[in-house]
Order: sequence, then structure tokens, then C-alpha cells
Amino acid sequence: MAHTTAATTAPTIVVFDLGGVLFDWNPDYLYRKLIADEAERQWFLANICNGEWNVQQDGGRSLSEATAALSARHPDHAQLIGAFYARWTEMLGGTLAGGMAIFEALESAGVPLYALTNWSAETFPYARNTHPFQPVLQRFKDVLVSGEEKLIKPDARIYQRMLERIRKHYPAAQAQHLIFIDDVQRNVEAARALGWRAIHHTDPAATAAQLRNWGLPA
Repeated sequence: MAHTTAATTAPTIVVFDLGGVLFDWNPDYLYRKLIADEAERQWFLANICNGEWNVQQDGGRSLSEATAALSARHPDHAQLIGAFYARWTEMLGGTLAGGMAIFEALESAGVPLYALTNWSAETFPYARNTHPFQPVLQRFKDVLVSGEEKLIKPDARIYQRMLERIRKHYPAAQAQHLIFIDDVQRNVEAARALGWRAIHHTDPAATAAQLRNWGLPA
């Protein structure tokens, strides 16, 4: 498949999620240092500092407000709640080899690459300025961060915002030109509902195989 870079045409474009696809982020990396008992640790991450709470910060709520509100509801866990963002960088484990191999194969073939991530505007600057994340982020044509937009996946508006950003480089781009890779099923389904092709990324080999089925190198 030919991939033209002319701004007047619309090549096949791949949009990557970051966490769970290219970057290794897991709260367990921090909390295994703080809560020795695995069952207790998993309960805390499922019921206190859970994904539903964290994603609100990805949507633009301040970290200080989120920490204070949750600590007020669970004062017995205030110290552990405070650690979530105070020691947030300890949740990052680097890049994921399988996802990066796909990224690099697409990049080498000249496929335009973008990123669409649910990430707090307050924590994302760390990735923008820190190895090994910064060198990867600099290789995208554009990175759309939910916390900066105050929109989060799977809200349809953030996908439209991504398409608008892509059209700054490729004015003719349409939903059918886009392939989205995300490790969260509901985010994938939202992209498909808007006419994007999308891959639920659970295994790098399966993701690469689907991309090859669509005529892309991976």
C-alpha cells in the first residue's frame, strides 16, 4: 500500500493510545511497595484509587482536588491516597517492546502516526520531558492529551477533535482513513462507531496481524 505524505491527500493514518500499548503504566508498581498483602493491595486499587477515580483527572480535574475529595471520603486511607500522585512516576515502567516494534515498523514505512491518550494534563509533562517517553512522543505528528482538552475517551468529541488535528496535516482525512489502537475495549468501540477502523490491543502479535490484513507493515 502506498503512503503519500502530500497534505492534499489522505493516506492511511494510525492513531495510537499510549498507556498499555506503547508505555507501561501500572499503579501496582508503586503500591506493591506500600501494601505488602496482595489481596489488600488489589482491593485498594479496585475500590479506592481505582480507574474510575483516576480517569476523572484524565478529564481535567486537578490532582489536588481529586486527592482531597477522596481522602475526605476515606480518611483511614489518606496517606495511601496521597501517594497516588505524589509518587505517580513510580507507576511508569518504560516502553512496551511489542507495541514499540509495531510503531517502528509503521514509522519506517512512512505511515503517519498520531497519539490519542487519556492522561492528566498535570502528569503528562513528565512524559514529554523524560526518557524514554520523550523520544517516542517527539516522533508523532501530533499528540492529543485528554486532560489538556478536558475530554476523555470514549467521548465521541475527543475522537472528532483528533480528526480535526489530523486535518491540519491532511485536510482530506476522513474517519475511514484512520486506524486506532487502544487496549481498552470501550474506547475501541467508540472509534468504530464513528467509522474508524480500530484494534483492541491485547496482544502485539494479533495487532500486527490485523494491521497486515489491512495492508500495513507491522
